[in-house]
Amino acid sequence: QVQLVESGGGLVQSGASLRLSCAASERTSSSYVMAWFRQPPGKEREFVAAIAWSGGSTYIADSVKGRFSISRDNAKKTVYLQMNSLKPEDTAVYYCAARLGSLLYARVNEYPYWGQGTQVTVSS
Repeated sequence: QVQLVESGGGLVQSGASLRLSCAASERTSSSYVMAWFRQPPGKEREFVAAIAWSGGSTYIADSVKGRFSISRDNAKKTVYLQMNSLKPEDTAVYYCAARLGSLLYARVNEYPYWGQGTQVTVSS
């Protein structure tokens, strides 16, 4: 069973930066794709970014491209979401997700493993 634990959320002002972390259990391997999704209040969960453990290829949602980036530290089995120039509309619960394979999917139902989520609130 893959376990994912997010951290790094919080309350920030518009324009600030935050870095979210997702620590993966030892059962993950280079055959996994890791992703970040978010769920704004009252809305559906949406894709933010994905990265392949092996090779490090990335896929970023258009809505956050240029402001957010995703990276990983293979030795620490940790994936990061760097969020810059945050806006109030970035307010959401951010979830880390994982799937076995190499394709960087953006659909929620492609990821069987999920963390508990971390709240990010951006005030105006």
